[in-house]
Amino acid sequence: MELFHNDWDQVLEEVTSSKEFYNTMVLAKKEYETKTVFPPRENIFEALKLTSYENTRVVIVGQDPYHGTGEAHGLSFSVKPGVRVPPSLQNIYKEMYDDLGIREPANCGYLTKWAKEGVLMLNAILTVEKDKAGSHSALGWEFFTDSVIKKLNEKETPVVFILWGSFARSKKFYVTNPIHYIVESPHPSPFSARNGFFGSKPFSKTNNFLTEKGLKPIDWQL
Repeated sequence: MELFHNDWDQVLEEVTSSKEFYNTMVLAKKEYETKTVFPPRENIFEALKLTSYENTRVVIVGQDPYHGTGEAHGLSFSVKPGVRVPPSLQNIYKEMYDDLGIREPANCGYLTKWAKEGVLMLNAILTVEKDKAGSHSALGWEFFTDSVIKKLNEKETPVVFILWGSFARSKKFYVTNPIHYIVESPHPSPFSARNGFFGSKPFSKTNNFLTEKGLKPIDWQL
């Protein structure tokens, strides 16, 4: 089954041919046919399409897609061009400036460039009903996305796992390979950013680790 059109198709072949994945796809199809669901169906697996298994050097784990009209396009924390930058991403940009001196792009929350740099922006839950955050948490997506994290844990080259907030931090249970590096902090949302996200320096920590391991650092400039 070619879902991703890169090496993820082979890496996840056993997962995507499983009964669990089939059941999730059936449930998701029904949701799309009867309700307004985001992201667009063609963007459900956008993160994996844009960042191959081999090229993944960093993972940023999100919870579920933005649930407002026209926002989500399959990458955690990213919004489509022309969409107002959400508060969490505004705080990510602020920390990026404080950490690396990189100014945020004017009115742009489109993070596809990061994906092409090797940053897999993976939501744990890949779909959501309009205006209902967390509404698809029971569809079974986490069987699939946890499998993605487990496969990345098996990589023989180091990967940085950026885990913001308690939900994302729960995924470090699957990161057992000592060659990898976990960067964790509170979530960048306005409710928690001042409790430890600001000043956590995730961007420089990531690049310092990659450089130490002889890998190309991420160009975070958008």
